[in-house]
Amino acid sequence: MPFTFHELREVLLLQSHNTRLVVCATMLLGVAGGLAGGFLLLRKRALFGDVLSHATLPGIALAFAAGAMFWGGGKQPGMLLAGATVSGLAGVTAMMAIRKFTRLRDDVAMGFVLSVFFGTGAALLRVVQTLPDAAGLESFIYGKTASMVAADLHLIAVVTAVVIMVCLMLFKEFTLLCFDEAYAATAGWPVRLIDIILLALVTAVTVVGLQAVGLILVIAYLVIPAAAARFWTENLGVMLVVAAMFGALSGWLGASFSALLAGFPAGAIIVLAASALFMLSMIFGTARGVLPRWFEARHLKRRMDRQHLLRAAYEILDVENGASVNQPIPRDLLMAHRSWSPREFARLLRLARREDHIETPPDRATIRLSESGFGEAARITRNHRLWELYLIRHADIAPSHVDRDADMVEHILGADLVRSLEAELEVGRGIPTNPHRIHPS
Repeated sequence: MPFTFHELREVLLLQSHNTRLVVCATMLLGVAGGLAGGFLLLRKRALFGDVLSHATLPGIALAFAAGAMFWGGGKQPGMLLAGATVSGLAGVTAMMAIRKFTRLRDDVAMGFVLSVFFGTGAALLRVVQTLPDAAGLESFIYGKTASMVAADLHLIAVVTAVVIMVCLMLFKEFTLLCFDEAYAATAGWPVRLIDIILLALVTAVTVVGLQAVGLILVIAYLVIPAAAARFWTENLGVMLVVAAMFGALSGWLGASFSALLAGFPAGAIIVLAASALFMLSMIFGTARGVLPRWFEARHLKRRMDRQHLLRAAYEILDVENGASVNQPIPRDLLMAHRSWSPREFARLLRLARREDHIETPPDRATIRLSESGFGEAARITRNHRLWELYLIRHADIAPSHVDRDADMVEHILGADLVRSLEAELEVGRGIPTNPHRIHPS
């Protein structure tokens, strides 16, 4: 075991001053990244952050060179961050200009700007390595969280506060920009200005995150928490809160465990922690997770199968005696009604028995709807025929083809929609006549 329980407890409870400083800084950066990244994700510009982060490298190298030659020292945090900001904005501007004035696609523009700016920055970084006091400058590429000081924490705290305040003040505007930019422009909203403000927030988060996780991995702070939060809710406000929480949790876990695992960069551990949260969200997320959606699809299929079986039984009774008498139905006739295979038919019968919708007479060659099953079958058939009549009258679908079209919708008809159909079709509480002929055999 690389660390003891006492060391783990000391780190996770932030009992060390340096650990508290680093963890607080990365958590605040995660909050800012989650909020800005949430809007960026919905704006379908997640890779903008990647382009922006890689485009900062030339500015860092040039700012260091300028400081070394004219101000007696290149490692001035304010100057380096200013150079990164200017260079990053230049990269994003170049990408947007390529998109606007050429026919190249977004991915081509992003790939071009990212590779050109990062290649230029790598070359300039190699040149400035010969200048005095250039050691450790490459930490901006991979991040060097352990070297963060109180001034870095204060800067990140200020940027996080600004991001939170702007997101609260412009929540409605950002939402409109993300979901319907064309409508916003038509309604007279300053779409370009709102877009620039959002881009400025992303730039600020990217620049202050360079030292924490580096320009290569800072995109993870902008994309992963927001993408993970998307699996848990359909509400934008809730999504942003969850994204901020995931970003903070990623920073806490990543920075804490990097303090225990000597030799492992904090930026990489933070990204791995965020990735673990993403995987858990993708699997268990209540809104879009794999397992909940699988259970939901399975439940819907079971309900559809049950409704198909009950409606088939009712339609056979309707042909035989007008559905006025609930009598035994031959198993072979019911199975052939929808061309079920013997195995599928047996599964449907087991399901219907568990739900107390059918009874099995002693002869085993027939089945009989239970009292509750007969009532449910009548309700299902009535909804199906209401929808058939609506499609025939208003969608101009031929009666011979309407059964399949109605079959695709009848399973999701709610009580309000059924009442609307009754009013539109001017039908009573009875079951409408079947608009197409049924051949039970």
